[in-house]
Amino acid sequence: MQEIKIESIRIGAAHPPFVIAEMSGNHGQDMNKALRLVDAAAQAGAHALKLQTYTADTMTLDIEEGEFFIDDPANPWRGQSLHTLYQQAYTPWEWHAPLFERARSQGMVAFSTPFDASSVEFLETLDVPCYKIASFENGDIPLIQQVAATGKPIIMSTGTATLDELTDAVSAARNAGCKDLILLKCTSNYPANPEDANLKTLPFLEERFDCVTGVSDHTLGTVVPVASVALGGRVIEKHLTLDRAEKEIDAAFSLEPREFKELVQQTRLAWLALGTVCCEPSERERASRRHRRSLYIVKDIKAGQKFTPSHLRAIRPGAGLPPKHIDHVVGAIAALDAERGTPLSWKLVQTEPPRNSGEQS
Repeated sequence: MQEIKIESIRIGAAHPPFVIAEMSGNHGQDMNKALRLVDAAAQAGAHALKLQTYTADTMTLDIEEGEFFIDDPANPWRGQSLHTLYQQAYTPWEWHAPLFERARSQGMVAFSTPFDASSVEFLETLDVPCYKIASFENGDIPLIQQVAATGKPIIMSTGTATLDELTDAVSAARNAGCKDLILLKCTSNYPANPEDANLKTLPFLEERFDCVTGVSDHTLGTVVPVASVALGGRVIEKHLTLDRAEKEIDAAFSLEPREFKELVQQTRLAWLALGTVCCEPSERERASRRHRRSLYIVKDIKAGQKFTPSHLRAIRPGAGLPPKHIDHVVGAIAALDAERGTPLSWKLVQTEPPRNSGEQS
């Protein structure tokens, strides 16, 4: 897996997951709430803040019927037109600079998802360090090419795309100048079901496209992003809301600040738990070896007597010989007197230790 650097943060297998707080439209068109969301993201430990850059008119047409009207019973935004939805959800462009500044002042990376050429041009004036391509835009090859031409890292969601479409998107990005690519496995349902996450796709994406991987998660809770870390996910994107009870536009599948803090902590712990390939006791575990079973004298024996099964048992603690040697000792002659409770050692036995016994006593 390659390593990517965004500003001062390195992203890759050797580093903790890069956690992005997605504001989306959860500011409710209230600048003070937007600033509070930035502060909440920083206090929760998010590494980055992400906005979305569009207007209702750059997204769709102002038509209130047909395919421009949401009537799917399963859609959380049912009963309004696309134009009305985007008008409610968009982040005013004049907010971007102060929100980015607020995020940077608290140590976070600040960037956005552009949805058309004009939003890329605008974000370039703000010198964003990277770009996100949303799931529904991963088929917009001209947009991907324009973003890739900036030479900045691209984080792209895979939702809604077929493998062929994703291959086209990645090829377009690479050919247009993208060197640093992150693909986020995304299920574009709101909220999404954990059983649809298909996290086993992450190693496939990493190998197929030679990129860093992660998840853009719309499930409820933190289980899916935490599990993704075990499969190589190094970037986690999750929506943030101040309070789901306020029912902002994406609040239903967003985390509240306390939950977001747990997400940051849990994904880091999951990464730490991966460790390395190790089939030996850890440094902290070595002291516990004294509690392993080992062979002890459980019946007094005199020098010259023959060891029988009644003289020996495998018990705790672990000061005696390993239990694997019991067949070698039973039938042998005791070299010394030994009382009940004495750990068995080779000096107590009138016989040569077996080769490769691994025991020094």
